[in-house]
Amino acid sequence: MRRHVVLGEDGPLVPLLLATGATVEVLPLDGSVRTTSRTEASRVPLAGLVATASYTLRLARRLRTLRPDAVHTNSLKSALYGSVAGRLARVPVVWHARDRIADDYMPARTAAVVRGLARWLPTVVLANSHATAQTLQLPPRRAAVVVPDPYRATRAPRTASAGGPLRIVMVGRLAPWKGQHVFLEAFARALAGTPHRAVVLGSALFGEDDYAARLLRQVQELGIADQVEVLGFTDDVEGVLAGADVLVHASTVPEPFGQVVVEGMAAGLAVVAADAGGPAEIITPGRDGLLYPVGDVAALAARLRTLVDDPDLRRDLGAAAVETAAGYRPEALGPRFAAVYAAAGN
Repeated sequence: MRRHVVLGEDGPLVPLLLATGATVEVLPLDGSVRTTSRTEASRVPLAGLVATASYTLRLARRLRTLRPDAVHTNSLKSALYGSVAGRLARVPVVWHARDRIADDYMPARTAAVVRGLARWLPTVVLANSHATAQTLQLPPRRAAVVVPDPYRATRAPRTASAGGPLRIVMVGRLAPWKGQHVFLEAFARALAGTPHRAVVLGSALFGEDDYAARLLRQVQELGIADQVEVLGFTDDVEGVLAGADVLVHASTVPEPFGQVVVEGMAAGLAVVAADAGGPAEIITPGRDGLLYPVGDVAALAARLRTLVDDPDLRRDLGAAAVETAAGYRPEALGPRFAAVYAAAGN
């Protein structure tokens, strides 16, 4: 299968894609459009709409030249302009839905428009979880095909430690809906004044620096500054997980998939996640991880206390998690993606 990737900007993704054997080209997208988040999509200025329309026409012309068997759009933004471009070029389009199309995840008007377009523009809709697929509200004849996102660890899973201070890590963009504040409060309730440590890995994007500052103040107010590490961004997430014992996923809005949950499981960690969205589909509670009600600080604190007090449970959850994560390897999911492409072309 030949793979050609069209990107809207140059950057570190280019050499990574080239290393996989794909060919890559950059068709520059206007910066004002490229940096628009889903929460701003309903307020795009006229100049942004004109720039998007112009880019869509350029992309359609390029697709006519490339003549691919199918176009795979890999984000919500690219699904919108890519599906139109594919229609204009008369090329089958796979719309990969990686975002929940719901009012708690984006403006209601944006969600309504996206649901309408998803019914008519793409040839096939692919969703990363049943939670994502349900929010699209597609009719049965246009139902989304659900295939989770693949992940292959490059490090062997760690062996659970039997004793000593634990490192409990949360990985993700610093944003209110990601729930770092929930994690910190739960950690303080369960483990303040103990040798155990909390690690917050990630940085603020899309103007969320105020939230990042709020987290630092929260650490001080909770009296856990000597137990918390705020590490910022790193491209070596696996390296951080290799030195951790527990992974917490604390989103206050249901996550579309929850890639970091699979990453933590593949690393052999005991994983605790909010019981909603994609993570609730990945984890079997009590077997390969633990779940708690979304936003429930007391419940999360109780799960953390349980894991600290029960090393056998941590070991068993981590071992089962590695087995679960194996089902998300590319070689396990590749045939399912190939079937989607075949369906799009028929």
